[in-house]
Amino acid sequence: MGRQELGVITIDQAMTSVVLGIGTAVPEKILTNIELESMVDTTEEWILSRTGIEERRIAACAQATSDLALSASKAALEQGGISADQLDLILVATVTPDMIFPSTACILQRALGAVNAGAFDLSAGCTGFVYALTVAEQFLASGKCRYVLIAAAETLSRITNYEDRNTCILFGDGAGAVVLGRGSKPYGIISAYLGADGNGESLLYVPAGGSRLPASPQTVADNLHYIHMQGNEVFKFAVSVIPECIDRVLNQSGMAMEDVDHFVFHQANRRILQTAVKRLGISWEKVIVNLERYGNVSAASIPLALGEAVEDGRIKEGDLIMMVAFGAGLTMGAVLMRWGGAGND
Repeated sequence: MGRQELGVITIDQAMTSVVLGIGTAVPEKILTNIELESMVDTTEEWILSRTGIEERRIAACAQATSDLALSASKAALEQGGISADQLDLILVATVTPDMIFPSTACILQRALGAVNAGAFDLSAGCTGFVYALTVAEQFLASGKCRYVLIAAAETLSRITNYEDRNTCILFGDGAGAVVLGRGSKPYGIISAYLGADGNGESLLYVPAGGSRLPASPQTVADNLHYIHMQGNEVFKFAVSVIPECIDRVLNQSGMAMEDVDHFVFHQANRRILQTAVKRLGISWEKVIVNLERYGNVSAASIPLALGEAVEDGRIKEGDLIMMVAFGAGLTMGAVLMRWGGAGND
């Protein structure tokens, strides 16, 4: 009752998708606010007051997105006790792939030796990790996959204009990865919501390099291969959709705001987080924050913050975690998860 056979994998309606292992990776090079003062018309005080960011990590010249994804993925696999050849699927959430094609996920698949895994990239801006979690959950719930690796990795320094003080102070590089497997209630993913508003396409984007505006001497001269952002509009979008995403997920789950132990928001800007927390009426103590050390790492920001909070013991077995993201697209989404439950498969 409530079970059916699909190939060699049994679907169980009591099954959930749990994190078996988590890993993070950041480049060694640190770019401080003091260093930025010598690069662009800004001051450390201005940066701190507007963003809350003190420093960010910058990839080495020979370091690609797949390299950061590989380091984080190896750590996640080791923690989860899963070998690469056990993986059924690899998802890489990124807006800075190694190249247009093949996918960074395929490059990662080769580097890991995950010979039995399918692989593809997922582009949802800073919401990429939340999107990828939701996609992975469907493959696990359907019985098509037993183990799925998600690597959210970015080298935003490659598309940042260090002559534009409004954007270069924000972005950094890094990666976070999780291995998802099958667990049992009450652990794992409880509910999720994904949304998008394509009307905000030009609020946060890289104009050139695709089929609409292929690379040319003119697009390079006009700095069209860098991030362009209307910060005030993105701010208004973020603080409006965060409560909406949380409400949708809580309504699906039948849980209340006070049930949540930790909120892991996309680490974009401290002012966004503070405004959202105030509107939600939650305690700042419940919010996981590490943006002061890494800045905005797009899709990698949530798993990077999540991984550090697990490692230092802030997140414990049984804790209820709300992950909320917003980003280019415009996209938004949230996932509610009960931490733990690994090994229940």
